[in-house]
Amino acid sequence: MTTIAIIGAGPGLGAAVARQFGGQGLDVALISRNQERGDALAAALTADGVTARAFAADARDPAALSAALEDATETLGPIEVMQYSPLPQKDFMRPLLETTPADLVGPIEFSVLGPVAAVHQVLPGMRTLGRGTVLFVNGGTAVRPRPHLAGTSIAFAAESAFAQMLHEELAGAGIHVAQLVIPGAITPGHPRKDPAVLAQTLWSMHAGRQGFRHFAEELDEG
Repeated sequence: MTTIAIIGAGPGLGAAVARQFGGQGLDVALISRNQERGDALAAALTADGVTARAFAADARDPAALSAALEDATETLGPIEVMQYSPLPQKDFMRPLLETTPADLVGPIEFSVLGPVAAVHQVLPGMRTLGRGTVLFVNGGTAVRPRPHLAGTSIAFAAESAFAQMLHEELAGAGIHVAQLVIPGAITPGHPRKDPAVLAQTLWSMHAGRQGFRHFAEELDEG
């Protein structure tokens, strides 16, 4: 049995992805900052027949994130799929001309140092398996920067570059790297941005292994 590690797992998209991938036979490692909330989500998933465990780590703390992924591997088994989808903090989204170097520390820790640490932690295990998938989930500013959302626009662009380079570098190693861009908010009941629909999209990206960047819906022209 192999595992999907969901970094930034919560009751919306994270829970939906856990049910989608868990229903396909993967065990689920839920990684979030709050152990108590993670345990509650793991219990709900277990009640639905999904093998799930929660591990606490802040995505901005590379050492803690690496340790949580190591614990997940030891507890559940090798990580075949990793999804990096934590929700950015509101204070990352300052207007451009009000954004100082200090204001970019958090976004860079969140969108660059965290993913780099996570990939370095799971990659050896994927190489041993001979297969793997790394999924990045980002908002629309990853491809269309917004001056009123400067922190995420800058940091998501860097995360996107890292992810695309990984896609190209690992293509010959049986490890698929892909990005899902979700313009606007995840919206229950939306035909393309409902959590369960997005989870199905992410499963298709993992199973189909085609292309790097996918969009939940088209970007608006504004």
